[in-house]
Amino acid sequence: MKTSGRNDTVATRSRGARSGAATASFRSKRLLPLGTLLLLCLVGCASRPSSPAGFSALVFSKTLMFRHASITNGIVAIKKLGLENHFQVEATEDSSWFTPANLAKYKVVIFLSTSGDILNDEQQTAFREFIERGGGLVAIHAGVAGDVATEGGWPWYGEAFCARFTNHSAIVQATIDVEDLRNPSTAGLPKRWVRKDEWYNFIQSPRGKVRVLASLDESTYKGGTMHGDHPIVWGKKMGRGRVWYTALGHTEASFTEPLFLQHLLGGIRVAAGAKSADFRPIPTPR
Repeated sequence: MKTSGRNDTVATRSRGARSGAATASFRSKRLLPLGTLLLLCLVGCASRPSSPAGFSALVFSKTLMFRHASITNGIVAIKKLGLENHFQVEATEDSSWFTPANLAKYKVVIFLSTSGDILNDEQQTAFREFIERGGGLVAIHAGVAGDVATEGGWPWYGEAFCARFTNHSAIVQATIDVEDLRNPSTAGLPKRWVRKDEWYNFIQSPRGKVRVLASLDESTYKGGTMHGDHPIVWGKKMGRGRVWYTALGHTEASFTEPLFLQHLLGGIRVAAGAKSADFRPIPTPR
């Protein structure tokens, strides 16, 4: 009986030891994943890209007159630029989005080859206040003011560009003279940039009222009507806001060209206020 008691005690201790070891093993196995999870979290947080760079853009592409086939390509390209460069992009053709409350969500509105009188009086007022209080406008190609372009009957919109579209050339190759090599939308471009597009003419040159960033060399193509001073890309302050315009972008192929996309990205950033730029007019061509 005594021997049996000792054996029972030994067995009990042995089971207790095994039970303690099992408990310790269980705790170790339970804690290890938590520690690993914490480590992975720290590593993931360290390697994860920073949050979006603090601005949202609205692409507006409503047309009541001519509609460019490149609009679809443009929306896709701008959304891709947003994903790759950490800014948010939404797109609409619904003018009712132009309210003070809704526009307050964005730093920049992009008029992508819009055409016609696309905003009513209330929407115009909301958009004007958005710009003059510090918002940005990017206008691409037909987004400029003009009777056969965008908002031809709205005087303020014409003042925003200091120029009005009148007609255009055929789709031909021409040479662009980049005048401002520091602006984010033209920095890195060839000083003599050769490309194919449909080239806009304007009733008057905006030079002296805007910062001309690039102009066309009319001797390199047929269809220019501006007698040698032919701005094609420019920027302007409007109140506390910023206006940036490029007449490029008629063709669908434009929105797959690396240099054009680089140019467009810089313009969006400038208009959004994410990149600084000099808007002081230069009265004579460089």
